[in-house]
Amino acid sequence: MTPKSFVSTLAATELPSVFNPWRDRCTVHDRSDAAASAATISKCCSPRRLIIASKRSGSRVISAIAGRRTGVPLTDEIHLGHAGTLMGGIAFERATQGPAVAERTAAIVWRVLERIGQPVMLWNVFPFHPHEADDPMSNRCHTRSEREATWPILQALVSMIRPRQIVAIGRDAHLALDGLDIPTTAVRHPSYGGQREFIEGMFSLYGVADDNDEPLELPLGAPHAAARRCALA
Repeated sequence: MTPKSFVSTLAATELPSVFNPWRDRCTVHDRSDAAASAATISKCCSPRRLIIASKRSGSRVISAIAGRRTGVPLTDEIHLGHAGTLMGGIAFERATQGPAVAERTAAIVWRVLERIGQPVMLWNVFPFHPHEADDPMSNRCHTRSEREATWPILQALVSMIRPRQIVAIGRDAHLALDGLDIPTTAVRHPSYGGQREFIEGMFSLYGVADDNDEPLELPLGAPHAAARRCALA
């Protein structure tokens, strides 16, 4: 499978009560070419490490908008430029209109990735945004049947980029990846008080010294707030 055919497979997937950023468009927040912009994920393939997370459920609309629309997993609109730089100068385009939206987990992730300075492939165990029925701006955990329905997509991604190692962010992701025949290392999910453990786990994995000179509790701030130098589910 090629990156182009991989994105085509993503775009062809349709599930009930699930927003697919490679297929669907929000009539309130998205640009007219939102789905095409999200397809820039095809530029992100890297053979080094594959970092996979399992999305955490929540009710914040800001997270629903930021986490589902960039087309780059674990990356909000504030950090699209950071992702492009780390991948060698790729130009990513926003899928939404209006002020850029920030998301807390993305801020922690990119604080770490900028410090590490090595390109990785970011992904989610379930690659789409599950929401409550008739409430597309809500969040919920994906179901086992939904994950199983998209498992071939994850297998295709692993076969395509052939990573030397997979890093699972959080216990849910680690358990979900049990069926893959590739060395997998688990780190703490940065949500719900896990920032310090996540940072320490990632720095240890990459052999990076932790100078501990920045606060861990990063304020989410207003959607249009300027990105600070911050650094996967």
